Amino acid sequence: MGDEATKRAAGRAAAELVEDGTAIGLGTGSTVRFAMERLAERIRDGLSIVGVPTSHQTAARARALGIPLASLNDVPHLAVAIDGADQVDPALRLIKGRGAAQTREKAVAAAADRLVIVVGEAKLADPLSAPVPIEVLPFACAFAAARLAALGGSGSVREGVSKDGPVVTDNGGFVIDWSFGPIGDPEGLEQAIEAIPGVIAAGLFTGFAEKTVVIVGGDGGCRVVSPGSSRPRTGW
Repeated sequence: MGDEATKRAAGRAAAELVEDGTAIGLGTGSTVRFAMERLAERIRDGLSIVGVPTSHQTAARARALGIPLASLNDVPHLAVAIDGADQVDPALRLIKGRGAAQTREKAVAAAADRLVIVVGEAKLADPLSAPVPIEVLPFACAFAAARLAALGGSGSVREGVSKDGPVVTDNGGFVIDWSFGPIGDPEGLEQAIEAIPGVIAAGLFTGFAEKTVVIVGGDGGCRVVSPGSSRPRTGW
């Protein structure tokens, strides 16, 4: 299967895990779009759910599909959150944020009983090594960048496409994409980044592994990886 086909297969499989009468988190990105399309089909067949979107883009897409929406303030407890990832390691730690929605995605993940991550085989990594998106206050952007430099690596403020200047998140923040190289201690790095004054949220998600289910789409179909599976802890 091609990349779009594997995303579609994984996304639709994630939608089948949603139970009737529940509130769910809806992540941001292309793979989640396929899950939402399947959820819309199930809603037309009688499924009753409410979704909490993690971005304006996801909210607009959900409205177009006929998925009822609420905010996290309205529904502070979620049965499941469906999302994608930039990378997943064998311990089910994640790098997220290419869609610049990691702050809301992290809040929704924390509110959910189960986090379902949908990815293709290309997103599996050992160790995590992709650039880490970091949302920062515009006021403290240069200061945060200097503190990040002290942690090692390099990066820059993400520039907009079809606009001048930096990307502005749904929260009014800027995004710094910082490359640390292979990350030996994701938990420690996440804590160090988020301890920098002016940082809103780092795109490292290391605290949700025990409730994470990863649906991996590939040429052979989909496979499910979870903390209770026979997956090796030290490699894919």
